Amino acid sequence: MIVFGPTVVLSRVRGGGGNSASGCILRGAGGGIPLEHGARYGAVAGPRAEDTVRTRRAKRNVVVVGAGLAGLACARDLAGAGLEVQVLEAGDAVGGRVRTDRVDGYLIDRGFQVFNTAYPQVRARMDLRSLKLSPFTPGVVTHTGEGRTRRLVDPSRRPREARHLPDAGLSPRDLAALGALSARDACLPAALLRRAGAARTTRAALRGAGFSDRFVEEFFRPFLSGVFLEDELETSGRVFHLVWRSMLRGTLCLPAEGIGAVPRQLADGLPPGSVRLETAVTALTADGVHTTRYGELPAAAVVVATGPGAAGRLLEDVGTPPYRTVTTFYHAAPDLRGHGPDLVTDTARRFLNSCVLSEVSPGYAPAGSSLVATSVLGTGGPAGSGKALLGTLAEVYRTPTEGWAEVAVRTVQEALPAMTGAWPLSRTTRAGGRRYVCGDHRATGSVQGALASGARAAREVLADLDR
Repeated sequence: MIVFGPTVVLSRVRGGGGNSASGCILRGAGGGIPLEHGARYGAVAGPRAEDTVRTRRAKRNVVVVGAGLAGLACARDLAGAGLEVQVLEAGDAVGGRVRTDRVDGYLIDRGFQVFNTAYPQVRARMDLRSLKLSPFTPGVVTHTGEGRTRRLVDPSRRPREARHLPDAGLSPRDLAALGALSARDACLPAALLRRAGAARTTRAALRGAGFSDRFVEEFFRPFLSGVFLEDELETSGRVFHLVWRSMLRGTLCLPAEGIGAVPRQLADGLPPGSVRLETAVTALTADGVHTTRYGELPAAAVVVATGPGAAGRLLEDVGTPPYRTVTTFYHAAPDLRGHGPDLVTDTARRFLNSCVLSEVSPGYAPAGSSLVATSVLGTGGPAGSGKALLGTLAEVYRTPTEGWAEVAVRTVQEALPAMTGAWPLSRTTRAGGRRYVCGDHRATGSVQGALASGARAAREVLADLDR
């Protein structure tokens, strides 16, 4: 329990399903200023102008509402600039949608998520080595309704498999189009891709790139349905090109301790006591925020870094886009070693994607067992959908599934914004009156978008408080 008072008690906490978090997370009684904050960011004697600015900033405090990726990135940047920052999180751990639970020895992410090493914000902020990343196969296995599979692997990373590309259904026309698209998106400056074809859909962009309708339906639509959580390829073509670029330039991985290790690492970089868990903000006030536990807390600026629904309730004038919903079924299976770290898609639209997570990162399942994650659009369908899905998975993995056990089901209501039309890749976080809003709904629906939006919020807060 977190209680404001004259003393501060720090304890090691277990967030994201049992992984320890740093002392920056406060549980117990505490004052409004993090431990060691004054020592790290207080005034420094001397006449330099930069010291004067730092001294002035240290007297201003900012409240960040929400400890997801955007909120943590914002808080890190503000603290690094010398401001006092309090992150108020309604949940019992940091991460928002990017969390991992431990269930019966299995690591259960809050929905199937992958970590892309190419994102600029990731490279700038994260210690990738300490995440102990394990890669997926650089490609995809497509399953058809007729029981056939086609394997398409990136030949630039697996040259020996290039000779199998015709077996994946690639005609000479589609092969040429794929090479041209990939070379263009990987090599052109990102700034040029951001300005190109803003209003076109992904389907129109693929058609313009010269792909046959057959290849779009058998490869791109099944694969991108799992990326954008919609199966009509109506996502902005500009967003598609940037996502495709990031996949070509980076590696899709899973951290050894689950996707929740990403926000925990961000939180580790905050001053002790900066994050207050189980602290819900019910309203913004003229002088700060109102919480259910502590009443009103003052702040020179407030950054709303919650999910879009909560952001819309706290800031009524801030519009939020429609969001995509996804449900992931997690099944414990007998040892499935040998299936490889492959991502499987389905042309028959019975599921978005499926993967043996323990083949990617062994720590996702106890020894002698495997963990299979399978995602579907929406809330998972009517009762009994899980059993029907097992029948499909028996076909996909070519093994009986009667003995598979459902470990968990995770539905994420606000998984991704619906990035349709001329979707803006970035927008101001200023909401008026020294209130700010950040998150992937203010940028792109990705780790990069969330971190970049949080960084922009910090820049705008600093600029406004220095006026």
